[in-house]
Amino acid sequence: MTVSRLQSPENAISAYLNAGVFWLILATLAALLYFQEGTNALLVAWQLPEYSHGPLIPVLSLLLFLRQLKEVPIDLAPVKDRGAGIILMVFAIIFGALGKLSQIDDIVAYALILWVGALLLISWGWQQGKQFWPPVVHLVYMLPLPGIIYYKVSAYLQMVSSELGVWLLQVMSIPVFLEGNIIDLGVYKLHVAEACSGLRYLFPIMSFSYIFAVLFKGTVWHKAILLLAAVPITIVMNSVRIAFAGWLVNYAGLEYLEGFTHFFEGWVIFMICVVLLFILAWAMLRFSGSKSTLANALDLDTSGWGKQAARVRLIDPSRALILSAVILGTFAAAWELRPQAEIGRVDREPFAVFPSRLAEWQGGIPEVLDTAVEVSLGADDYFSSQFTHPEETGPVGLFVAWYYDQTKGGIHSPEICLPGAGWEIARLERVDIAPELDLDAPFNLNRAVIQKGETRMMVYYWFDQHGRRTAWDFAAKMYLLWDGLTLGRTDGALVRLTTPIMRDETEAEAEARLQELFLEATNVMPRFVPGL
Repeated sequence: MTVSRLQSPENAISAYLNAGVFWLILATLAALLYFQEGTNALLVAWQLPEYSHGPLIPVLSLLLFLRQLKEVPIDLAPVKDRGAGIILMVFAIIFGALGKLSQIDDIVAYALILWVGALLLISWGWQQGKQFWPPVVHLVYMLPLPGIIYYKVSAYLQMVSSELGVWLLQVMSIPVFLEGNIIDLGVYKLHVAEACSGLRYLFPIMSFSYIFAVLFKGTVWHKAILLLAAVPITIVMNSVRIAFAGWLVNYAGLEYLEGFTHFFEGWVIFMICVVLLFILAWAMLRFSGSKSTLANALDLDTSGWGKQAARVRLIDPSRALILSAVILGTFAAAWELRPQAEIGRVDREPFAVFPSRLAEWQGGIPEVLDTAVEVSLGADDYFSSQFTHPEETGPVGLFVAWYYDQTKGGIHSPEICLPGAGWEIARLERVDIAPELDLDAPFNLNRAVIQKGETRMMVYYWFDQHGRRTAWDFAAKMYLLWDGLTLGRTDGALVRLTTPIMRDETEAEAEARLQELFLEATNVMPRFVPGL
């Protein structure tokens, strides 16, 4: 029996109160179960300084939704345009399944955002539901960036912040020299690490600027400026922060950067960024000729939110809502009851037994990385050693980092790490080296020449995953997704060989030395980096 929505609100609420709310709650619980890998990934990411603002995002999005709901009048007519919501719901379920099968939890978290949008479209229909896009889009700010994008953004911000910070120090007549991300003050050296890239308050500032732009009553281009201004404001102020650290170290010593002082200056810069956004909004009002004050230009009215929240009682127990709850619940149960198998562990030999001699090449004592470097690397096993040959003038360094599960951070490309250590990439090309060395199968790798001052190095590096050698880090991530789906494996390694280019030799002579050890190393590598 169908109850018409054209009757009075009281009757509609009475008719639909239990059923509509019941299925809405059931659909939400089923979604939390189905997308639980995504929520777990969020909980882990929110423990990092860069994403510590994450728990606030759903709360703020809910408040934005209630604000948007005030602008949507109550319509008791039957909802007939749920098609877009159904399509988006199907896509969210498939996208979530893709993340679950490939064991990449971040994909499941992204699918969760799609589900929220689908639920709104199913509940309110397309004509009304499409107006709620601002709070749904805002949920994106609670998601961690994909690892490969995170490290590239972090490296870029480190570089820009370092250069601007050094320029500010030079303006203050402080002798300083920049080598990669290392600020050399003579007596002291400061390393602009990932923690100083500005990401830990860039993300919350971007979230704040988004809400600020939504609440601002100015024109669309005013809103766009406020939204986009968060990035340059944060970069500039982070450079000021780095310059202040350099000034403090130069005049007071390194000990003043420890503990509370370092934490305090970070939060001071964060608040200054917020103040600058307010100043920018005020300036736009003044120069646009508006007579509104900044307080009047922001929609800060919170009245009636409780009444809007009560409108959830008007949601129909539609077939689309019921089916979404049933399907998600069924899929979640089926996933939990599936036969469990150990994932991410493969048979391999540890690098502790890696040969100390490869043909005529004699390896040195394996190097142990600094604790901070090991933590940043995040590898489950690694090998690092210098190999020498009695007939060769220079050594060849072999470094291999191996991961059981690359979805939990994974490999950092040397294109990110080398510039941070002060190396300049003079030349980089992605090649299939198989034709040059008469190999039976394609072997894609990166061939680079790097330099630091007068020191030059020839480098080979590639991403080794299940017998596939990939030169491009983005392609490696796509293969990781595919192998997670088809093989149930997300392990892999980064392999890097380096050799110095001596003053009295050509690049070709140095590369010949590199290729000789390359051939010997790749012969034994499958024992430690398993193929299919």
